[in-house]
Amino acid sequence: MRELVDEADLATAPPSGNSPLESGALTAMALATAAALAACGGGEGGTDPTTAAPVGGRTISLRAMPAAAAISGASISTEQASRFLQQAQFSASDADIAQVRNLGYAGWVEQQVATHFGTRGWDWLNSQGYADPYSTNNYYDQSYPADHMVWSQLMASSDPMRKRMGLALSEYFVVSLSGLDFRWRSHAMAHYWDTLCAYAFGNFRGLLESVTLHVAMGYYLNTKGNKKENASGRQPDENYAREVMQLFTVGLHLLNPDGTQQLDGNGKPQDTYTASDVSNLARVFTGYDVDMSQNVNVTANGNTVGNTNFARLPMVVTSGNHSTLAATFLGTTIPANTPAAAALKTALDTLFNHPNTAPFFCKQMIQRLVTSNPSPAYVGRVAAVFANNGQGVRGDLAFVFAAILLDDEARNATGLSALEYGKLREPMLRLAQWGRTFGVGSASGAWKIGDLSNAGTQLSQSPLRAPSVFNFFRPGYVPPSTALSNGVVAPEFQLVTESSVGGYLNYMMGVIDSGLNSGDIKAAYTTELTLVLDPAALVRRLNLLLCAGQLSASTQTVIVNALLGVTLNSNSSATLKRQRVCAAVLMVMACPEYLIQK
Repeated sequence: MRELVDEADLATAPPSGNSPLESGALTAMALATAAALAACGGGEGGTDPTTAAPVGGRTISLRAMPAAAAISGASISTEQASRFLQQAQFSASDADIAQVRNLGYAGWVEQQVATHFGTRGWDWLNSQGYADPYSTNNYYDQSYPADHMVWSQLMASSDPMRKRMGLALSEYFVVSLSGLDFRWRSHAMAHYWDTLCAYAFGNFRGLLESVTLHVAMGYYLNTKGNKKENASGRQPDENYAREVMQLFTVGLHLLNPDGTQQLDGNGKPQDTYTASDVSNLARVFTGYDVDMSQNVNVTANGNTVGNTNFARLPMVVTSGNHSTLAATFLGTTIPANTPAAAALKTALDTLFNHPNTAPFFCKQMIQRLVTSNPSPAYVGRVAAVFANNGQGVRGDLAFVFAAILLDDEARNATGLSALEYGKLREPMLRLAQWGRTFGVGSASGAWKIGDLSNAGTQLSQSPLRAPSVFNFFRPGYVPPSTALSNGVVAPEFQLVTESSVGGYLNYMMGVIDSGLNSGDIKAAYTTELTLVLDPAALVRRLNLLLCAGQLSASTQTVIVNALLGVTLNSNSSATLKRQRVCAAVLMVMACPEYLIQK
C-alpha cells in the first residue's frame, strides 16, 4: 500500500524527482525539521456482566495452533519480535522484544492472556474525582473525563494486549461518546470500555449480551425505552435490531466460511436478512430501560443529580412494554408470549451461531490488527478457531485473537514485500505507540488528553469517538483514483485527506517535543539521547522500535542527512540534542514505511 501513502503525502509537498521514498512529505519533513533544528493465572476470561469486574486472567495452551505458533524464541529476530508486538499491542520496547524472544510468540500470548485485568476505566474515573456530583465542573454532564480515561488506558495500562484487543472491539461494537447526551455518560462509556476489555479474552456470546444490555448501547442505538407495538400504530424501534445483524454479527450478505460471498445463480450476492427479519427481531429488544434501583439523588449546584450506579448496571425489562408477539427471523421463531429474558437468549444464540458470524467478525479483527486484505484462507483458519477453540467451545476470543496473531500469513516475511499487504496505521494508534515507546507518563496522573478528532489540527481520530455506528471507516472502503487491484480495500484511508495529512504532521511536531497538556505528558527520550551524536545509530533504533526494521536504507539515509544538517557535539546544549531526537522521531513517524504497518 506504499503508493497510497505517497499519494497522500504528495498533498503537502511536490515530488522531489528522486525515488518514491524520497518524495512528498518525507523530504518535506526532513528539510523542514532540519531547518527547525537551527532555531514519546487462572480464572475465567469473561466477567460478571453487571460490574465488568475482572476475575483474573486465563491459563490457556496454544500448543495445538499451527506450526507458526511453535516458533522458538531463539529463532525470532529483534525485528520479527517488534513486528509481532506492534500487531499484538501498541508498541515494542526493548524489554518487550526480549520477552518475545525468550518466550516465543505463543508463549508470550499465553502470558498476556494469563495477566490480570489492569486498572479499570471506571475505577480510574473515580480515583480522579470524576464521580463527585458536587464538583462545580458538573462532571455528570461532561464527556471529556472519558477521553482522559481511555487515553490513560491506551498509554499506560499494565495489560496492553488486552487493551489493544479492547480497542479493536470498540471499532466493531461501536458506541461513540460523540453520540451520547445523558448524565454520567463518561462513566457509562468507561464501563462500556471495561466490558469490551474484560471480554477480550472471554467469549463472544457473553460479550454480545453485555453489549446488548449495556446502558451506553441502550442510549446510542435506542433500545433504552424501546416499547412494544400498540393499537395506535406504534411499532418497536428497529435501530438495534438492524445494527446487531448488519454490523455486530451476520453482516449484509451470506458468506462462505472463508469470508467470501455466497453468490446466487446469476453471480450476485445474497442478502443475509430481510426487512421482515429486522421488524420481527426488533420485538425482542422492547421493554428494556435503565436500571435506577440503586439511584440516590442529591442536590448539587442547584441541580438534582443521581449517582453513577445506573451507568454500570445492565438494562432491565418492564414487562408491560415488552412485545408478546411471535418473532420470526433468520429461520428462527420465538413463540408469542415468550418472556423477555428467554426471547433475548434465543435471539442472541441465533445470531451467535449463525454461520456468517465467525467469518464476518474474524475478517474485521484481522483488518484491525494485521492486514486490510487477508486471504480467504487466513480468514477461514481464524473463523474455524472461532467455531471451535480446539476444546469444543465456540466464540472463545482468547483463541481467536491468538489465531490472528500466530497465523503464518501474519508471521511470515512474504507480506513485507507485497505492495497491497498490511494496513495504514490508525492515527490514534500512532499516538499511543509514541507514548508507550518512549515511556511517556503523566506527571499529575490526570492524563488530560481530550478529543483529538479534528482533522486539520489534530489526529482526525480519537478513541471511543467514531462519527457513527459505522466506525471511523468502512471495512470495504476503496480510496478513489488509486491503483489498487480489483477487490483490494484500504479502510483506514477513509480518514486521509489533505487536511488530515497536514494536521497529523503539525500536531505530532508539537507533541513529540513539547508533549501534551502543557508538558504534563512528555517523553524523556533517555535512551535516544545517548545516541544523539550518532544519527545513524539513532535512526536504527527508531527503525526497530517504531517500524520493526522496515525502513529502507534509502529512507534512513534521507533522515540521517537531514539530522546532520545541524552540527552537534558533546558540548552542544541539551535543547539542541533533544531537538535532534525529536526531529528524528517526527521524520520516522511521517514516512510511508512507518505509516503502512506490515
